[in-house]
Amino acid sequence: MNRRELLRAAAALPLLRAVLPTAAFAQSPYPSRNITLIVPFPPGGQADIAARPVALALEKVLGKPVLVDNRAGGGGGSVGNAAAARAEPDGHTLLMTLSSLAVLPEADRLFGRPVAYEVAQFTPIARVLADPTMLAVPASSPWKTVADFVADAKKRPGEIPYGSSGPYGTLHVSMEMFAASADIKLLHVPFRGAGPALTAILSGTVQAIAASPGTLKPQVDDGKLRVLANWGARRVPSFPDVPTFQELGYKDVEMYIWAGLFGQAALPAPVVNRLRDAMAQVMKSPDVLRTFEASGSLVAYQDAPEFSQFVAGDSARLIAAVKKIGRVE
Repeated sequence: MNRRELLRAAAALPLLRAVLPTAAFAQSPYPSRNITLIVPFPPGGQADIAARPVALALEKVLGKPVLVDNRAGGGGGSVGNAAAARAEPDGHTLLMTLSSLAVLPEADRLFGRPVAYEVAQFTPIARVLADPTMLAVPASSPWKTVADFVADAKKRPGEIPYGSSGPYGTLHVSMEMFAASADIKLLHVPFRGAGPALTAILSGTVQAIAASPGTLKPQVDDGKLRVLANWGARRVPSFPDVPTFQELGYKDVEMYIWAGLFGQAALPAPVVNRLRDAMAQVMKSPDVLRTFEASGSLVAYQDAPEFSQFVAGDSARLIAAVKKIGRVE
């Protein structure tokens, strides 16, 4: 090749790069650097409980550090969810979030606020946990049953304060769903996550919370909290004596606080498949299974296709519930 031909070939290289996939020039393996796993809540809640053992196990499978980033704010996880949605879709920023993922954009629309993100900006990778929320009160409270709680609330409308992880988060929607069905009015006190809400009930700032079994079990075992009911269709193995709301006659009260791993919608298929394979290994890890069992939360693993269908169905049910509840401060 003479000098003129060499220059012509060099001039054509940028055009060639523009029309051919980047992978044709650089086949860098995934992951090529540290992975950030955003948890859109403070430590101590269901998403954090799910994220930490998964992050440790993913490090072993993927061969790169997986750093948990608790990025709370915005109420119900919207700040962290939005940050993950905007991240570069290369698999190095992932999201471990809750069922409120679908509720928060609807709440923004309900209040006429700018929508922070849309569910369509994410691709589901794996479901990790799927526990029903549970109604907890201080062990020192006079309420031994849901009937006791409802009777007192009817006498004092709007006076019993309950904590949540933020407006229209999973815990807020759970409590408002119950309140609407029981025809009672409670006082909503929002926090930046389930961890701070738990701290608030332990300190006496609020008198009730809805939370996951894993969040509540240590406090119940220590005699600090009492669980009155759960929002699931069946009883929770770690709380076999706690009835469901459906058993108690609240047929339309059902809520699950699932936690799942998501990437961006534009995540390349090879990266999605690598993460799916990795999560299949992670969710069989004895260390992960042991950690979740000790926390009172049983693994509820679903691979991407099943998880995508689950998210779609659960999101539709939750959005309908939010519309029924309407604007609640």
